[in-house]
Order: sequence, then structure tokens, then C-alpha cells
Amino acid sequence: MASDDEIVISPTGWVAKQAAEYEESDGTRGTTLQGAPCLLLDYRGRRSGQWRRTVLIYGRDGDDYLLVASKGGADDHPLWYLNLQEQPDVRLRVGAERFPAHAETLTPEEKARVWPGLVEVFPPYEDYQKKTERDIPVIRLRRTEG
Repeated sequence: MASDDEIVISPTGWVAKQAAEYEESDGTRGTTLQGAPCLLLDYRGRRSGQWRRTVLIYGRDGDDYLLVASKGGADDHPLWYLNLQEQPDVRLRVGAERFPAHAETLTPEEKARVWPGLVEVFPPYEDYQKKTERDIPVIRLRRTEG
């Protein structure tokens, strides 16, 4: 079992490789996916309490970062999102900068306002939403002190 300071990287091969490249380059490589900007999200597992890491595309809303829990249009939520619902305090790496943040799911009205900008950042989001009856959540990450 990993210690509290250790981070379990996503078991998905390409995600693990990109996360390693991002981290090892101090945020100078591995920062995009299909032309869209990416960040590293460190979050706590809701059952294990263990820190986990994944790479996610992000958008912006002022100073806040926005994530789309699309899972490629699957009918179920991604595991990272389920964990954020129960453990909303996270750590981000955006480029060379690291900082703590707090996650919250946007209301339908907030999502409607930011959705066009997120589709502009990563056009496949529009098709992902059409593939599923699930309303794909959008998550706001707001920087916190710490």
C-alpha cells in the first residue's frame, strides 16, 4: 500500500505516460491532448483515501479551471469525478505551477454559460454529450490557500 505522500498514477497506459512526461518535465511537455490544454489533477480516492493522479483537458472561467466529466460520452461518470464529489479538495499542476484547489459541480445554468467555451477548447465534447443520456457534469476548480 502506498504512503499518504505517494500518488497512484492512472492505470490507463497513455494517461500514465503523459502524466509522467508532464511531471518529469516540470510542466513543459505533455501539456496538451489533441491540441487542447491539459493539467494534472491529484485527488483522493473516496474509499482508500489514497492520492491519485490523472491528466485532464481544461477550460477557464476567469481565474478558475473547468473540467468536463465526459468519459468519452459513456453512460457512467468517470471515477475521478465520483471521487471529487466526496473529496473535493484537490491539488493541480498547470504547467510549472502547483497549487491546491476546491472542486464543485456547476449548476445547469452555470454549465449552459460555460459549455460553448469548453466545446471551443475541445470540440468532441459536443458529440460526447449527444452519445449519452447522462448530463455530463462540468466541474469548477477554484484555487485555495494552502
